[in-house]
Amino acid sequence: MLNVTKSFKKLVAEAEAQVKSLTPAEVEMKSKQNGVTLIDLRDIRELKRDGTIADSIHIPRGMLEFWVDPESPYYKSELNDTQEVILFCNGGWRSALAAASLKAMGVEGVSHMSGGFGQWKKEIGRIVPASSSK
Repeated sequence: MLNVTKSFKKLVAEAEAQVKSLTPAEVEMKSKQNGVTLIDLRDIRELKRDGTIADSIHIPRGMLEFWVDPESPYYKSELNDTQEVILFCNGGWRSALAAASLKAMGVEGVSHMSGGFGQWKKEIGRIVPASSSK
């Protein structure tokens, strides 16, 4: 067994203390603003199974830092006009950790959706098939 000295819950709590968390209603409002990009971090299988939020961009969690950095060979030009990103995953854990990582990279306009896609489904309910996202 691995010797884990800090639990994932502790890591997530530390990340949430560093980054801005938004409710699904706040995300819905902000996502309509120019320069705001909503990023779905979930695995492609989750998107295919459950759908996604309209106008979000899918960036797999494992590629996020590479796809957002303009100096990376993997940079995605879809982010050229982005001034603020809102990250979401299924339950808010991955997005909190990812937001902290982007903040550590110097990204100032970053937040995540607390409760993730699951909370979005409960509170907002509007979901599109994965192929309908950006």
